[in-house]
Amino acid sequence: MFGRRTAFRFGILLGVRSSPTPRQILAAIIGAVLCGVTIAWAVPEQSGGANKAAARSVQSAARSTPQQSSGINAPSSARTGLNIVVLDPAHGGTDQGARGTEGISESDEILQFAAATKKALEAQGLQVILTREGNDNPSFDDRSARANAQRGAVFITMHIASTGLTGTARVYVEPDAPQPNNITGLIPWDRAQTPFLSLSRKMGELVQQELSKRFKGSPDTLQTAPVRQLRTTAAPAIAVEISSVAVKERTELDRMVPGVAESIARGLSDFRPTYVVPTIPIPGGSVQP
Repeated sequence: MFGRRTAFRFGILLGVRSSPTPRQILAAIIGAVLCGVTIAWAVPEQSGGANKAAARSVQSAARSTPQQSSGINAPSSARTGLNIVVLDPAHGGTDQGARGTEGISESDEILQFAAATKKALEAQGLQVILTREGNDNPSFDDRSARANAQRGAVFITMHIASTGLTGTARVYVEPDAPQPNNITGLIPWDRAQTPFLSLSRKMGELVQQELSKRFKGSPDTLQTAPVRQLRTTAAPAIAVEISSVAVKERTELDRMVPGVAESIARGLSDFRPTYVVPTIPIPGGSVQP
């Protein structure tokens, strides 16, 4: 539209005769002025429109950048602030976990421990996400992904032992593993916990200290074990194993619920001021399954 309008106006000016009348001269001057105003107005509008369109394109591209739905973004810089605790009541659904006397099922019993722990953590001002609240059974990767999708989170998976010393509680972290040596700069999905092991140990030690105060016979220090839920978690992560399903009476487990919940809440309260997600200087800064 702008091109046709400008060509028409210039055509009028070029068609003026060599001996114009005063009225024609005046008309030509007015036409030239109007044409100049049109050009001055139209060019910025086009430029501004292009800039706006380009900005919209960049924003759209940023929004549409594909994310690794099955991977985890490794932190690119240090961040502070523990905000979220992802609690994982183990097993569920058709996977009942350990079975004990009086028809005790690990998957059922652990729900009451998780619910009480959630309440104790919320009293500390923390947001709590449960990987399950009923009799469902998320996959291992689904459980890890709940923590990996959060900013400023830790992960705690809760179990009741199949055997062992009743009335005690134990904390586990993943064993030490070498840092991935990958020229692509990507961390394999099943090694996602590796950069967070030192933080996991710090958190686990604090929780274990609280548990040992409340439950006689509990170890003073945490232990290591290859716990599947921890391996793919890109956040500080621990496993808490409680007593045993081999108790003589269900009430033995019930009596432990408040103490376990309070121990975990106190341990995380002590850990919270020192929580810093480590910097991982890798190109691309992502974790790939």
